[in-house]
Parts: sequence; C-alpha cells; structure tokens
Amino acid sequence: MKQISLKFKNYASNANVINNHGLQKSILHTIFLSFGVIFACYVLVIFGIIFNIAERKALDTQARNLLNEVGELELTYLSKSSGVDISLSKSLGYKEVKAEYATRKSLGYISNIENNIKLAKNEI
Repeated sequence: MKQISLKFKNYASNANVINNHGLQKSILHTIFLSFGVIFACYVLVIFGIIFNIAERKALDTQARNLLNEVGELELTYLSKSSGVDISLSKSLGYKEVKAEYATRKSLGYISNIENNIKLAKNEI
C-alpha cells in the first residue's frame, strides 16, 4: 500500500497542471451576462405585450363609440330621406333631366338583312 501511495505522489508531482489564466471565470461571467441580456429582452417583450393589450382595449372602445355614431347618423339619414320627393326637389329649384347613355357598337354584329356576322370598321 505504501508503494502505491509513493507512486501516486510521484505521479501527481510530475503531472503538469494546465493553468488557464481565469478562463473558467470568464466563461462563467459570460454565461451570467448572456442570461442577464436574455432576461432583459424577455422583460421588454412582456412589457410590449402588456402595452399593446391596453392600447387594443382603448381602440376597441373607440371603435365601438364610432359605430354608435355611424348608426345614429344612418338613422338620421333614413328619417330625412323619407321626406324627400319630387315636389320638394322642384320647390328647391331642381329640374328633372332626360338621361342619355353613351353606347358603342360591338366588334362583331349580325346584319338583319343578310343574317351573317359583320365586323365593324376600324375608326382609327
């Protein structure tokens, strides 16, 4: 047993211990710093979500109020439009106009006399 302990002491004294000059501490500090940065980003995202939820509730309330106003304006329009007729418009100075529509010939049309399809002449 004594021989084994002597061999172990000789081996341990002859083994070169690697000195990493604080590499483990710098790795540990880097890990803690990265966790801190990730946590800060997480907190910012959570605050952004909370702010957006509060803003959405405010906008929903505003949209509901606008819908109520639109409904009231539609009701007012319907009640006033039922009173408009031709005699009211004539008393306000409006005149009835004969409608004229602009039409054009299609590219191909059927002639009544010859019962065949003719193409219209190019007017350019």
